[in-house]
Amino acid sequence: MKRLKKTFTKKWFLLTLICCMASGGVGYAQKKKKFIPDNRVRQTNKPRPSNVAPKSAQVSETPSLSAQAEQELKNALALTKLDPPDYATASSRLFKMTRDPRFVSQRMRIKYVLGLMLYEMGMYQVAAFQFVDVIRNADSRYMKQSLQKLSLAADALNDDTLLNYAISKVNIDEFPVASQDMLRFRFGEYYQRKNQWDKAADNFSRVPASSAFYPKAKYLEGLSYVKQNDLNGALKSFSNLVANRADKGITDTDRVAGLMGMARIYYQSHKWDQAIDIYRKIPRDTVLWHDALFESSWAHMRAAQFRSVLSNLHSLHSPFYEDYYLPESILLRGIVYLYICRYDEMEKTLGLFEKIYQPVQNGLEDFTQGNTDPISYFNEVERVIKNFDQLKGDPAARKALKVPFLVSRDIVREGDFKHIYAYIVKIRAEQDIANKMPVSWRRSAVGIYANELLKGRINTSVKLAGEIARSHMVSMRQELSDLFEQYNFARYEMINGKKEQLKKKIQGKGLVSSQVDDNKDRDFYIQNGYEYWPFRGEYWLDEIGNYHFLGTQGCE
Repeated sequence: MKRLKKTFTKKWFLLTLICCMASGGVGYAQKKKKFIPDNRVRQTNKPRPSNVAPKSAQVSETPSLSAQAEQELKNALALTKLDPPDYATASSRLFKMTRDPRFVSQRMRIKYVLGLMLYEMGMYQVAAFQFVDVIRNADSRYMKQSLQKLSLAADALNDDTLLNYAISKVNIDEFPVASQDMLRFRFGEYYQRKNQWDKAADNFSRVPASSAFYPKAKYLEGLSYVKQNDLNGALKSFSNLVANRADKGITDTDRVAGLMGMARIYYQSHKWDQAIDIYRKIPRDTVLWHDALFESSWAHMRAAQFRSVLSNLHSLHSPFYEDYYLPESILLRGIVYLYICRYDEMEKTLGLFEKIYQPVQNGLEDFTQGNTDPISYFNEVERVIKNFDQLKGDPAARKALKVPFLVSRDIVREGDFKHIYAYIVKIRAEQDIANKMPVSWRRSAVGIYANELLKGRINTSVKLAGEIARSHMVSMRQELSDLFEQYNFARYEMINGKKEQLKKKIQGKGLVSSQVDDNKDRDFYIQNGYEYWPFRGEYWLDEIGNYHFLGTQGCE
């Protein structure tokens, strides 16, 4: 290729030389010089004044405003320097300037400053749209600053769309050091949404322990390793989180989340005893204790520790937790009774399942059948959110709900719904800020714009949240349908078991009672600080989690 290039260059050099010779060569150019006007020759040869920039530099300069326009802009900016700053009047004036042809040369600068003011007013969503305009116009003067502020606004809103947009364009190294921790954390979330778990874990791991984002980053780092099937890496992340929060108290939410992560890793690794030990470290006065008790029941089940399963489930099925959606736990209890041939107890348990979840299944079928309006789903779930305390203590009020109370309560705890609802709450709070502004601001162009923008974002987000709620309800309806098939199978096995027991009794074959699993008498518990009281049908909150099944199995 290099040789061909030289040949090509030589060819054109020869052609040029031939043309010059045919037209008089260099002397021709010198003779033609006399036809150039004298004044043009003087301008060409005249030295450039030192205060005149080269043409290339002049192109990048922004045309100046007229004196009147410049003064108007200065007056608007001066309002932000008052004590306290008058952001309302300033933002109203600047917004008008963004639509005024006189300020077209400074439009991106004005939009950036307008975004800063709206940001200071707590109107992050409205501010973000100003920064997006600057970024889309690729104005180099305010591009980096706008990306930084957009990232902060998106972080305050927890808006995935804005975060994705900002992260796709931002350079972490150009960010202020104080904000780099937040950006690393958001980068991790960004890659999680794209299912790029290795990049997600890498960014989460770069959040320092001194950062406020560290606890959540460490937990999500562990989840990212789980998605890669790297259980050792996940266990290390969760262990580091627990160690980091050791001085925050045993009920610290982040510490407890780390313990739950460790227990689940051991369970997934089929290390049942280690999983059980970690589950037992979850304090009962934390939100995750109920989940820990249920999950540990499965670990006991896999370890064939049936007595411990029944002990845990006795607490889970107390009146304190009757509003939790846990149909699987009741069937699990019934299956354990089937294993130990306690058919009378099994029948009571299956009856409890039917009593609680048959109305739930019917309610879900009635509400979801043919109903595709996402707003109606959202309204029903939010109705429970807003009236939770009243509904929790009033069974009569719960009957008036179109969606069963425990269904809505469970959906509220789902991560995707919780995420979008938190965003809706923040946008509504921003709308409240706008509604409390002076009447002059609300009636101005910026006030009308902000109101329409926020109203549109709320409507869109409510529909999305409704779609998420509907998806969960349809899944729960299908789940209950599958569980009722298992319920029917369990009832069939129970009837067969009863028949076999009856046959043996008629034949005179006695049944020998024996321990359900391990042979631990009461002395074992007394030596460990427990006092024994027989259960007589009354549940006390301080006894939840301390029930111990002492029955025997009925199998031959």
